[in-house]
Amino acid sequence: MLGSFLVFHMHILLFSLGVVSTLDIRDVVFVIISQNNKYNLVLAENLKTSILNESKTLYNKHPVIHISCKDFPGDGGWTILPLITPLSNLHQHNASWVFFIQDYTNIRLNVLLSVFEKYNHTQEIWFGNALTDKVATIIHHFAFYKDPSFFRYPNFASGFSISMTLMIKLSDQWKNGKVGNSNFHIDSSHELSKFVWSDGDGPMIIHEKALCSSPLEENSSYQCLSIPNAVPTCDNLVPRQNIYFAVKTCKKFHRDRVPIVKNTWGKYATVIKFFSDTEDKLIPTVNLRIPNTETGHCAKTMAIIRYIIQDIENNNDIEWIIIVDDDTILGVANLQHILACYDPSEKIGLGERYGYQLHFGGYTYITGGGGMAFSKPLLEKLARNCKCSTLNEPDDMILGLCMARMGIEVTHSPAFHQARPPDYNPKFLESYEVVSFHKHYMLDPVEVYIRWFEAKDRMVEHIGNETVIHNEL
Repeated sequence: MLGSFLVFHMHILLFSLGVVSTLDIRDVVFVIISQNNKYNLVLAENLKTSILNESKTLYNKHPVIHISCKDFPGDGGWTILPLITPLSNLHQHNASWVFFIQDYTNIRLNVLLSVFEKYNHTQEIWFGNALTDKVATIIHHFAFYKDPSFFRYPNFASGFSISMTLMIKLSDQWKNGKVGNSNFHIDSSHELSKFVWSDGDGPMIIHEKALCSSPLEENSSYQCLSIPNAVPTCDNLVPRQNIYFAVKTCKKFHRDRVPIVKNTWGKYATVIKFFSDTEDKLIPTVNLRIPNTETGHCAKTMAIIRYIIQDIENNNDIEWIIIVDDDTILGVANLQHILACYDPSEKIGLGERYGYQLHFGGYTYITGGGGMAFSKPLLEKLARNCKCSTLNEPDDMILGLCMARMGIEVTHSPAFHQARPPDYNPKFLESYEVVSFHKHYMLDPVEVYIRWFEAKDRMVEHIGNETVIHNEL
């Protein structure tokens, strides 16, 4: 009798914690989106282990967990679309939901089933932390320019889930070649939503408040199921003297853009050089003797890379080389923080990842405006093996193609941004550490720097060969 009483009250307690559910934890397939580098794979494996251990404690069961780059290798898995068919084939008879999360997403498994039970998995349905655009933006190809606010897309950092019923339908769409008209993959979240929505024939994502973009969204009425880990959990900051900043400029911007760099983030760069088509001793600039082009800048960038290799030949301090435009706005301290996560002895190319014709044998590349970070070994390899056919080929795409041919994968960081702060949903920007923005168009770049980066840059001061943090970042 006492045993039955205890079992009953234990059941009530577990139900109040969200542990008892009519849905089984094995009905949910977890897909951790990660990348083939040591840092991200450690994050992914740690997250997988955490979910398995918590599930064992709560349910005495283990769910199926995939790590995208290990279980579904290929260059386009980060866009989600190539994963739909293999996941449907594997799990259409043994799962109700597929839950996509990033390797830096924190999960509270005790509330997962109570969140998922609110939705009918037999319907074509998906849910996540839904974002919208206030105005049409370049990162979304100016889609829905008449009223962009009606269209919802998920914040990948918070995770999102798709019913198996919808997964099967999407797999059929994919097999039938309904992949959209654009050759470029810029924002995979928005592009996935357009694929699912299918010009109104498919469902719009449902906003689920328990999939949070930051801890600030949580309140007493509900507990977050997922929260992005916005700050990388890495030990130290890379010392500033280990970073070489190369700023691309030209004569017409020597008097407006260059002073902004020098008076904002450039003050905190120990090694910084300005590369131009003209010598200007007041800056000073390095004259590459390559004519400026309105677009592309491939020849200029390759000349910069070869110059840097010679310039740092006897400088053993330099571990990272950052190539930026003269209208890139960045935070040096945040960059030091991000770079500390990666091994500079490896061939690492880090930045905001874009894709070109990924679903037709294409490749990924680091988009240049947000800044391109290269480890010294990779830059040496690029200098030896890459070249431009014309002056104005797109430098970032040529470098990406060259890396693909050498079998070197681009490392993506959501901290780098090709566009301006107003081009992103504020919740999206809350979910990550921010390293850079790009463009001075219709805003004050100094105000952007002050708003996003100045405080942290001022916290970090060089003393000899050590980096001292005055306040916690």
